[in-house]
Amino acid sequence: MGEARIRTGASADGLAPAGSPMPEAGVEAEVAKLLLFLAPAERADLQAEAVRHVLALTGSGPGRALLAGQAALLRALVELAAAPAPAPARDAARALVNLAAEPGLHDPLLEAEPALPARLLGRALDPEWPWAEEAAAVLANLSREPAPCDALMAALAAEEPGGPGLERLVHALCTPDYNPRAPLHYLGPVLSNLSQRPAARAFLLDRERCVVQRLLPLAQFPDSSVRRGGVVGTLRNCCFEHRHHEWLLGPQVDILPFLLLPLAGPEDFSEEEMERLPVDLQYLPPDKQREPDADIRKMLVEAVMLLTATAAGRQQVRRQGAYLILRELHSWEPEPDVQGACERLIQVLIGDEPEPGMENLLEVQVPEDVERRLQQLDHQEREQHIWGQPEEPAAEPQAEGATPT
Repeated sequence: MGEARIRTGASADGLAPAGSPMPEAGVEAEVAKLLLFLAPAERADLQAEAVRHVLALTGSGPGRALLAGQAALLRALVELAAAPAPAPARDAARALVNLAAEPGLHDPLLEAEPALPARLLGRALDPEWPWAEEAAAVLANLSREPAPCDALMAALAAEEPGGPGLERLVHALCTPDYNPRAPLHYLGPVLSNLSQRPAARAFLLDRERCVVQRLLPLAQFPDSSVRRGGVVGTLRNCCFEHRHHEWLLGPQVDILPFLLLPLAGPEDFSEEEMERLPVDLQYLPPDKQREPDADIRKMLVEAVMLLTATAAGRQQVRRQGAYLILRELHSWEPEPDVQGACERLIQVLIGDEPEPGMENLLEVQVPEDVERRLQQLDHQEREQHIWGQPEEPAAEPQAEGATPT
């Protein structure tokens, strides 16, 4: 999923247009003028006008570059983004969304305000804060990079009272109308970014907390591809933990139907094929639509692929008829990248089992020369998808087969 950005309008009257070149002395004068109006004691209408100008600056690369070296201005912006009415908190937060979309600005933001992740987290999880969605969007952009992600993890670990910070984040994400004034869709990408950290995955996969089970229904959340994509990304990252595959695929979680259902269309399978599918995938209505976002479809396929890393996982995925859904998806899929991922998964499902000692595909050490050759072949395959006609996947074997590496 891409970063969040806010579209900006024209710059405020009396100040230089956003992104326009100016000499160094002019930059200093511009910043000094803005800082006067961004002060906490300044009139709210003047603060709002100055913040609108800063927001306009963040809408262009030169404007963001101009702001990157202005620590005092960035601190003032953070203060206003967390300030109660009548402060222009929303536009200040929107400016931070655009600044945080630039990875090169993460260090200046954290240097200007080291407590930025913790302050934003407090606002994002405040059920009465009207601009909580903007705070979550800033966190979603910041947490894409290692240092801000670590700072956010530290802030979550320090959250008290109200239980562990990750629990509060998951609760806010999974609770309808947690904040009646903010949808909090961007908490999905925040959680996805955090789930790249082993500590976050350990929390998500804690069998006593039932976190994964709460997230599964959101994989088809109809109102926001941002929330859907964040949740699917989180589930995919959890699937890297192969020690939990048996639990994830078993009756306590039963993750596979939740991953396959968004990939399924209105196909009319034979009775024999229908019986192989999980109940939730049988006799789908004729108006059943697949997940419309190609990036999310690819993450769903990748999650299933990760679940086939072990011999037991491959057997379970085969048993639940995943090949049937993937076969039809491959025939329908218009995006080459997703189609290629689908083909690779199909080959795993219909191929031979790896040699003894190589059953866990996540632990196989690939020699560097072989890896380079595979990357070349993958590049050639993508070229074929772009310029030529893709081949149809091989037919499913009648008997339960095994899979290749």
